[in-house]
Amino acid sequence: MCWSATADLIAGAGITTVGVACVARAPSRRDLPLAALPLLLGAHQIVESAVWDAGGGRGPATVVWAVIALPLLAVWVPAATWSAAPPHARPRLILSLAAGAATAAVLAHALAAGPVTAEIRGRTVGYALDVPHPPVLVAGYLLATIGSLLLSGDRRLLVLGILVAVGALVCWTLWQLEFVSTWCAFAAVCSVILLGWVRARARSRARARERERERVPSAP
Repeated sequence: MCWSATADLIAGAGITTVGVACVARAPSRRDLPLAALPLLLGAHQIVESAVWDAGGGRGPATVVWAVIALPLLAVWVPAATWSAAPPHARPRLILSLAAGAATAAVLAHALAAGPVTAEIRGRTVGYALDVPHPPVLVAGYLLATIGSLLLSGDRRLLVLGILVAVGALVCWTLWQLEFVSTWCAFAAVCSVILLGWVRARARSRARARERERERVPSAP
């Protein structure tokens, strides 16, 4: 996810700080799961710094990294998006929720059944886990995560979904070439966009409350 333990640690601390701001500013309980996503991404970066320090392998840090990256995010992102979505958009998000739940179940079983291994490859870390039907799982994962953002019914989350799709392709290409892992920088950008989303939601709710107060006649 990042090109060194130090870069992962710094990025993780910064993203976690953004996550704290997102949670503190979240205007409603329905917004909290999505607002807390940067906290999860920041923790993920910090965990990978421990993978770097351990030289890869099959240690606890590798397992925790895989649990967050694979089953947890596959469920968290669509569930959090559904929670924050307007009522008219929630029915179409059921598909992403179902894809996330099914994908997470298969990935969790794979993690429980077999080891996950991390390997340091220059400025990248490669993770290996034996999973059935990888193309199907990748499709389900993308439908759950990117798909839920694209179907959210929220303009800012739609932009975030497009950015995630493009950025994931770029990061994956660089990682495949074993040139450099850049996901940490990309995760930081996504977290800042989520902070902007939280602020916009808070402003919108504040304006709605103000309009509601204006409609209610004052007592004589």
